[in-house]
Order: sequence, then C-alpha cells, then structure tokens
Amino acid sequence: MIAFASLSWGQRSNAPEYHKKTDHYTFRFGYYLGINQSNFKVEYALSRFEQLDIKPQLGFNVGLFADFRIIDNINLRIEPGMFTSQRNVTFPESWPEVSNPNNRLREVKATYVRIPMVLKFSTNRIHNVRPYVVGGFSTSFNLSSNEESREDNTTGKFRTRTNMNALELGLGVELYLPFFKFTPSIRGVFAFKDEIVPDDWTQAIHSFKTQGVFINFIFQ
Repeated sequence: MIAFASLSWGQRSNAPEYHKKTDHYTFRFGYYLGINQSNFKVEYALSRFEQLDIKPQLGFNVGLFADFRIIDNINLRIEPGMFTSQRNVTFPESWPEVSNPNNRLREVKATYVRIPMVLKFSTNRIHNVRPYVVGGFSTSFNLSSNEESREDNTTGKFRTRTNMNALELGLGVELYLPFFKFTPSIRGVFAFKDEIVPDDWTQAIHSFKTQGVFINFIFQ
C-alpha cells in the first residue's frame, strides 16, 4: 500500500524532481527508526506430542547507515544499530524434564547491537520514487545475554548465546521529498546457528534460531 501510494505521489506532473544530485554521491549517510517482531524457529531432537508455545512481542529498532555507491543501481550499505526483542516461551506441562509445572513461562528478553552489511539493488528513478531490494548478512551481539550464567531453566532462567549471525533480505521504496529523502522498508532476518544454551529442560530441542520481520523508516 505504501509503495502504490508513493508511486502515485511521485508521479505528480507538477512536482519537480527533488535531490537529483544526491543519486550520484559516492557516500551517503542517514538514520532509521522502526519496529520488529522476532520469533524462534525451533527444531526438535526428540518427538513430543506437545511442543513449545512461543509468543513474540513487538520490539524497537534504531540505528545509522552509511551507503557507498558502487555503480548507478548497486550500493553497499552498512547499518549499525540496536534492537530490542521479547519472546514468551512456555514449556508443555507434559514434558518429563519440566520439574515444576507452575514455572513453565520464560520471558526471553534481549537487547542486541546489530551490524548488517547488505547490497542494495535499485531500479531507475521514477520521478520522485525509487524501489529497491537488499540482500546480505548481519552479526548481532546480545547485551543482555546470560550465556555464562550458572542458573538454568530449573531456577527459571532461559539461557541464550551472545552472538547471532543471520541472512537478511528485504525491499523498500525511496521517496524524494522536498527537504529530505524518506524510505519505508521491510526486512526479513534469518539466523544461521543455534542460540540456545542447553540444560535438562531442553533435551527435546535441537536448535533455536531467530527469525524476524523488521519494518524501518529511513531518513537521509
């Protein structure tokens, strides 16, 4: 809906083409704000009739970016920032590892420093609109990680690893406004490696991998 509305706005015949010179800058900088919803993709090592109940909550994204123009329609972009996430994980009461059925809910909260590096492939500019797609990789560091904690799910602590590496794919549309360039975008994040620190309660779990959707609003 944003893209179609933006395209209609950008095609107004009485609007001049804004910021034409900036398309040819070698370096560009800006910042972004947004929201995310991150979930866990779970792979099970043991077959169980009941599985984990995971409810993702909304998180917040903020960061900066530096954009390097390789050629006219391809840019390399680095986007260091931070994001918060919370996933409420409930263990099934039927699991034999669950020693306390009244203590099955875990609020897995995290604050990450995230450093994506992506390639941005843009179409030719259509008046004041320019759609694009991105693809690349990111590494994230959980500032609230409890990986080294001696406590585990027996005492109510769900442990996750500090580092997360992920594939990132997304799309967006650049809108050339009179005073700045505004870019709504959506991004999928797919972690590569297991993030769970195992204990007695998680014997049936082979891996936990973050999967998330990030909606950002970029200003430059």
